[in-house]
Amino acid sequence: MVMTNDTTVAETAAATRQPLPRLNFAKTAPKVFKAVIGLDAAARDGLDPALVELIQIRASHLNGCAYCLHMHTNDARKAGESEDRLHMVAVWREARNFFSPKEQAALALTDAVTRLCDAGVPDAVYAEAAAHFEDAELAQVLSLILAINTWNRIALATAKVAGTDERQG
Repeated sequence: MVMTNDTTVAETAAATRQPLPRLNFAKTAPKVFKAVIGLDAAARDGLDPALVELIQIRASHLNGCAYCLHMHTNDARKAGESEDRLHMVAVWREARNFFSPKEQAALALTDAVTRLCDAGVPDAVYAEAAAHFEDAELAQVLSLILAINTWNRIALATAKVAGTDERQG
């Protein structure tokens, strides 16, 4: 640990409620970062942009990723998503009337894939999603869920700060 005036970096970070300095993943692992960008872009291809943002918002809620949650709620607003629906994503099961059956199936699949350790992906959840999406589109939805979970883990592991958006420059 680095000492500065008898205070460690960790103690200073804890006292100021700031995360410890972490690596810049994009600069430190550029090939991996570009591969994740490629996965993300490929996963979105052909999907309804509103559905893309709902999936990303839900996974980010479940993973506790404030950085991605802030980014994707802003993206959803820019795409015309209503505030009511954005507020209801966290409690979508109790607010089903805000979401179409197809969106509900995608959100349920997002929950199951994001929380694999709870019960895996139950057959009923998968079957419901398969009933609303053709195979190719279902593969895109699954890919998007995998991509946002990867982004959440990168952001959380590297202590990205909510309210910043590195895509802007």
